[in-house]
Amino acid sequence: MKQCYTPRQRQFVDLAATLADEFATRAAEHDRDGTFPFENYERMKETGYLGLSVPAELGGMGASLLEMCLAQERLAQGCASTALAVTMHISPIGQQATLWQAGLRPELEDLLRGAASGDVVYASMSAEPGHSILTDSSTIMTKVDGGYRVSGHKVFGTGSAVCTSFSTMGRYEDPVDGPQLMFFVLPRHSEGVTVHDTWDTMGMRGTRSNEFDMENVFIPEDAVFHSLPIDHYDATLIKTVWGWSMPVFGSVYLGIAAGAIEQLRKMVLKRHWEQRPEIQRVFADMEVLLETARAVIRAHAEDYESGRLYVDLSVQQAMSRAVLPKYVATNNAVKILDLVMQVAGGSGFFKPSPLERAYRDVRAGTVHPYNNFEALNLFGKTSLEIEIRPSVEAIDSPLIQRIVAASS
Repeated sequence: MKQCYTPRQRQFVDLAATLADEFATRAAEHDRDGTFPFENYERMKETGYLGLSVPAELGGMGASLLEMCLAQERLAQGCASTALAVTMHISPIGQQATLWQAGLRPELEDLLRGAASGDVVYASMSAEPGHSILTDSSTIMTKVDGGYRVSGHKVFGTGSAVCTSFSTMGRYEDPVDGPQLMFFVLPRHSEGVTVHDTWDTMGMRGTRSNEFDMENVFIPEDAVFHSLPIDHYDATLIKTVWGWSMPVFGSVYLGIAAGAIEQLRKMVLKRHWEQRPEIQRVFADMEVLLETARAVIRAHAEDYESGRLYVDLSVQQAMSRAVLPKYVATNNAVKILDLVMQVAGGSGFFKPSPLERAYRDVRAGTVHPYNNFEALNLFGKTSLEIEIRPSVEAIDSPLIQRIVAASS
């Protein structure tokens, strides 16, 4: 179905569409060869797309969360790998912008201006085997003069091929406060950071999300930007990481599905199948799946931008609602591609078909954190009022209160 956009939303979507149409001409090659789309990043730098979530007063485009989701859905219709990779830049930059706009982190101005110009390419690369939901880490931090020494192994380093700096996490055994999960940022080419060429996957091949090691890397004290007790939910992460990343991830995978529907529509019309009732029923089912996911994403963006998400709800309840748009969008996208391939038949089974690539790419969505098992565990226990872990509650957080005041 056609979407309704405000004039401002249309500007973001039109820019994404222009880029997507260009990126589509190279997507098959990057997928086949497993190469990173550096040229796409140059185009996003030239057009200002890398500054999508940077406040306008700092030279960026000032996109809201919803505007970013709409743009990313359209961008993914051209090259899913590019859209997912750049999410790891524009989403954390948007999170940092939230803190800057609230007056909490004035020192972020240079970083944000650099992102607006394209000179700074950021990445969020925290995932570890067994630790993907930001509650614990196998990466060990040891206190030294002026900061910490960090050693650990990371997986799914999306953005490692192109970023100038990245954020990640480690565990620190604080002698006073107990074990803490600490988040920090460091330059991509810091001494002791080694990226391994391990990315050989079924889908999203162009993201080059390689594994990397940190071996005795020095982290200055001021590079640590947040910490929380191990195995806790945290209100700040609702306003930043989870509130921003989950709907944008969902939008990327939903964009893959939307693009596949368009490809299939052209095929059906070319074959003059549009009057067949069984074909009409498949398109009806796909549209319902697509629009249901879009509605959940829009509802989340409204709750987030109004502040209700992290003020009216407990942290675990807010976590559950933040994860919902990603869960619905990625699972609906998989269902859509299953329907697409039923109608496309054998022609969609061949490598040259963009439907074949979409079918593979979209599968990454359900294992992307929060994966299906983690999400359903969160939804079920929250619905039954079972506490999963303690929370740093929003109502007790001066930081959250200041963010809410700045958003009002």
